[in-house]
Parts: sequence; C-alpha cells; structure tokens
Amino acid sequence: MAGGGGGGAQPTHKSKFGSPVPRRRARIEIIPLIDVMFFLLAAFMMVSLSMQKLKTPKLELPTTVKVTAGSDFKPNAINVAVDRQGQISVGKTNLPLDRLDEMLTAAYKRSTNNPVFVSADRETAQGDVNRVLYHVRTAGFQRVSFSVSAPKGQ
Repeated sequence: MAGGGGGGAQPTHKSKFGSPVPRRRARIEIIPLIDVMFFLLAAFMMVSLSMQKLKTPKLELPTTVKVTAGSDFKPNAINVAVDRQGQISVGKTNLPLDRLDEMLTAAYKRSTNNPVFVSADRETAQGDVNRVLYHVRTAGFQRVSFSVSAPKGQ
C-alpha cells in the first residue's frame, strides 16, 4: 500500500475498495513525555533544596533542680567535661583526643558496665560535645548520660 509507514491502513468494513487515506492509530510519543518529567523532577529538586535552612538555632542547654541530697559523684563513673574552648578533661586532668581514646579504651577493658557522664559549658560548641560522644561510643560504652547544671540560687 502506498503512503504508509507503520503497517498501512486497515479498513473497518470489508469492501472491494479501500480508503485512499490510510487510517493511522494514535500514538503516545514517549520522548517529549520523558523531557517533561525530567524538567519537573529538576524543578522540584531545586525548590526543595532552596527550602532547607542551613543555619542551626542557638541552643540553651537545660538546667535542673537537684532532687537528691547525696553526692552525685560515683567512684566507678567516668566524668568527661568539655569547656568553652573545646578542651576535654576527665576528672581534673586535661586530655587531647588521642589520650581520651586510650583512657576510654582502658576503662572499657576494665569494666564494660561503667556509666559515662558528659558535661559541657553552656557556650560549648555542639560539635565539640558530639566529637566527645563519638569517641565514647567508639570505645564501646553504651551507658552515656549528659549532666546538666543547677540554676544559680538553688
């Protein structure tokens, strides 16, 4: 048959003569559909990225009222403190991070059930506290608590 591409015309009824115009079936063009979908995907990605806030809020560390009358110090507990400048101390001795790892690993080998208390100054960067928490967790300790300070005047 002439004028065709895609299979030719098929008459709907049986007759001796066919139609001079070939009957074509409707086709869904997939290439423009893919282009539109990629455009929409890129547009939604750009909108969702622009909606994210990259700044973190300033956090006020909590305070608590001391309920117990006894001392908080436990002889088997490990008290790790982080000051404003990011200096780490265990007890009253300042330690760099590599010495902290050694001390925590040795303490974990002695007893795996010791609690670890992490305390920090109000103006300490959260990244410094997270770094200490990471080192405590990699040493193997599972019982980690954050200690808070009592408000002034109590």
